[in-house]
Amino acid sequence: MLKTMFLAAVVLATPAVAAHRDTPDVQLQKALEGRVAGKPVNCISLSSTNSSRIIDGKAIIYRVGGRLYVNEPRSGAASLRDDDILVTRTFSSQLCSVDMVRLIDRGSRFPRGFVSLGQFVPYTKVKVG
Repeated sequence: MLKTMFLAAVVLATPAVAAHRDTPDVQLQKALEGRVAGKPVNCISLSSTNSSRIIDGKAIIYRVGGRLYVNEPRSGAASLRDDDILVTRTFSSQLCSVDMVRLIDRGSRFPRGFVSLGQFVPYTKVKVG
């Protein structure tokens, strides 16, 4: 009986949690709040990249110092999940729009697919005052 009540509570709560999750466009907009887009570039420095963040089904955001670079892949973007592990194999010290990124499932550690990167759009903070 207790198990049935627990399962019922989980089933009832799931739509409520899912309803509060922002769409990928809103997630990206929030991540870029207070920033302005610059001219797209073809490559970013890997050694200067501090972190990356995946926006489900939409984009990868790379932090390089105080600047964010948004990459909306040319293909495979629909496969992006925020808990994926990104595996990048490059032949230089830069990550470029011609590179491919493998997606690895965090739980199983099995490959899930790949994305073909697009151009990197830099976003810098707007100076107030």
